[in-house]
Amino acid sequence: MNLDTAPDKELTWRGIALGMSLTFLFTAANMYLGLKVGLTIATSIPAAVISMAFLGLFPGSNIRENNIVQTVCSAAGALASVIFILPSLVIIGWWTGFPFWTSFLVCASGGVLGVLFTIPLRRALVTQSDLPYPEGVAAAEVLKVGADMRAENPEAREGLLAVAYGALASAGLSIAVALRLASDGVRGFFRTGAVAATGYTFSFSLALVGAGHLVGISVGLAMLAGILIAWAGAVPIITAMTPAHGELASFVSGIWRNDVRFIGAGAMAVAAVWSLLRTVGPIVGGLKATMRAGGGATDLLNQTDRDLSFRAILGVGLVSTAVTTWLVWRFSSDAGLGGAALWIALLSIPLVLAGGFFVSAICGYMAGLIGSSNSPISGVGILAVVGTGFCLVLLFAGHGSKPMVAIALFITAILFAVACSSNNNLQDLKTGQLVGAAPWRQQVALLAGVAAATVTVPIVLNLLAQAYGFSGAPNLHTIASQPLAAPQANLMAALAQGVIGGQLNWSMIEIGAGVGVGIVILDEVLRVTGLLRLPPLAVGLGIYLPMEATLPVVVGAIIGWIYNRSVRSARAERLGVLIASGMIVGESLFGVINAGLIVAFNKDAPLAVVGSSFPATAVAVTGFAGLIALLYGWLFKRARTA
Repeated sequence: MNLDTAPDKELTWRGIALGMSLTFLFTAANMYLGLKVGLTIATSIPAAVISMAFLGLFPGSNIRENNIVQTVCSAAGALASVIFILPSLVIIGWWTGFPFWTSFLVCASGGVLGVLFTIPLRRALVTQSDLPYPEGVAAAEVLKVGADMRAENPEAREGLLAVAYGALASAGLSIAVALRLASDGVRGFFRTGAVAATGYTFSFSLALVGAGHLVGISVGLAMLAGILIAWAGAVPIITAMTPAHGELASFVSGIWRNDVRFIGAGAMAVAAVWSLLRTVGPIVGGLKATMRAGGGATDLLNQTDRDLSFRAILGVGLVSTAVTTWLVWRFSSDAGLGGAALWIALLSIPLVLAGGFFVSAICGYMAGLIGSSNSPISGVGILAVVGTGFCLVLLFAGHGSKPMVAIALFITAILFAVACSSNNNLQDLKTGQLVGAAPWRQQVALLAGVAAATVTVPIVLNLLAQAYGFSGAPNLHTIASQPLAAPQANLMAALAQGVIGGQLNWSMIEIGAGVGVGIVILDEVLRVTGLLRLPPLAVGLGIYLPMEATLPVVVGAIIGWIYNRSVRSARAERLGVLIASGMIVGESLFGVINAGLIVAFNKDAPLAVVGSSFPATAVAVTGFAGLIALLYGWLFKRARTA
C-alpha cells in the first residue's frame, strides 16, 4: 500500500493511525449503546471534528487527510452493530462467552465483504444518484468549514468543546449513578381498572437523550406511538384478559415480555419487508448503471472516480469468502452435525455472497435515503435470520433444533457484519465525493477501520458479558445484577428458535403484522400529504423495546427539534449534533470502564459510597434536568453569539 508523501497528501500513516486510535472510543461506545437500547449512531461527524482538532496541530494536514480519519473511525464504529446478533449465541446458551478468534474472523470477513460489495454500488448510489446522504453531507460540511478556517480553525475548537461538554456531562451523571448518589431511573406499575394494569419506566440517561437528538423528531414521535400502542393499549388489554398472579410489577412486566414485545416484532418484520419492496426498483436501476459504467474504460488518472482494482477486489473477496465458509464448517462440525457440516458450509456461500450483496444494496440505499443511524438494518437482520432458519429446516431437518438454531444465528452474524459495514460505507464515500477524495484511498481506509474494529469487538463484548450479562441469557458468571437489555439479539434468538424449534408466540406476531400494515398505510398517507412521517420500523421498536430505553430517546428528539427550530442555523445545528454525540460517547465509555471495574473488583457496585436510604432519585432528577438545561443553554448562547 503506497501512502501519500506529496504536499497535498490524503492517505497517510498518521491519518490511518489517528483513525484507528479513535476506533476503540467510538466502537466501544456504540456497542454499549446498542446493547442497552438497541440503537447505534453514525460517528462520522464527531470523528471529523476530533480529526481537525488533532491534525490541525501538524503542518501539511488538509481536508482529504481529515476525511480519511473520519472514514477509518466511522467504518469501525459501524461494525459495532454486530452486537445486534452475536450475543444471541450467548442468550440461547450455546456460548458462555465470545471466542476471540471466531468473533474476530466473523467481523473481519463480513466487514471486508461489506466494503467490497459497496464498491460496484458507488457510481449508481453515490456519483449518479440524487440520494441525500444526510450524515455524509453533514460530515463534508464540517470538514469544509474546518478547511475554510484553517488559519484559526475556531469551529473545530468549538466543536471539540461541544463533544467534550456533552461527554463530561453524561459521564458525570453515570459516575453519580455508579456511586449510588443518583438512581438510574424510575418505574412504577398501577391498575387502570378493575383488572387491567400497566406501568411506566424511565432511564436518566443522557446518552439516550443524545441519541434522540440525532435520530430526529420523526423517529422520536414514531417511537412514542409505539410506546402508546404497547403500554396504553396492548398491556392493559392483555392484563385484563389474563388472570393476575404474583406481584403487580412482575405480572405486568411478564405480559409485556412474553406477549406485547412480539407484537413489536411482527410490526418490525412488516416494516422491513416494506422497506425492501420500496428499494428494489432503485437498486436494480443502480446495478444496471454500474454495469454500464463498468463496460467502459476507467480513467485511471482521474483519482476522484477510481476504485480499487478488480484484481484486488477479487483476491480479497475470495479470501474472505473462504474464511466465512471455513467458519461455518468449523462451527457446524463443533455443533455435532458430522457429514452435514460440509453441505451447510457450501450452502453458506450463496447465502453470504448473494444475500450479502443484496443486503449491501438495501442498507446502502436506505443509508443514503435516511442516514446510517436511521437505516432499518435490524429489519434486514430479521429477514436474514428467518430466511436462513427456513433454509436449514428445509434442507437439514432431523439434526436437533438447538444446534440448527445456533448455526442459523452464526450464519446470520456473518451476514449482519456485511450489512452493518455496507450500511456506513456509501455514506463515507459521499463525504469523500464532496471533498474531492479518491474513492480507492477511502476504500483502503474503510478496510483499515474494519481491521481495527475486529480487534475491539470481541474484547469489549467479553468484558460487558462478564460484568453485566444480557437479558434472557443464563448469565451464570456475571457480577452485576442488572443485565444489558440486548433487545435486538433477544429478538434474533427468539425468531431463530421460533422458525426452527416452533417456540414462538405466532399469534402476537400476527397481531403485530396487522399493526405494522396499518402503520405503513398511515406513513404513506402522511408522505403523500407532506406531513410529518412516522417510520414504521421506529414504531415497531417503540413497541418492542422497554420503555426505559425508548422514552428518553423521545425526550431527546423533542428537545432537539425545539432547539433546531429555534436556532435555524447550520452551524448551530452542527453544534447540537456534536454535543449529542458527546453525550453518547461519555456515558457509553464510562459504561465500558465501569464494566472493567466490576470485573476487577468482582462487585456489582464497586464505586458505591452510600446506602439505599440515600435520596438518589431526587438527585438523579435534579442532575438529569439540570445538565440538559446547562448543555442546551450553552448551545443557545453559542448560537446567539455566532
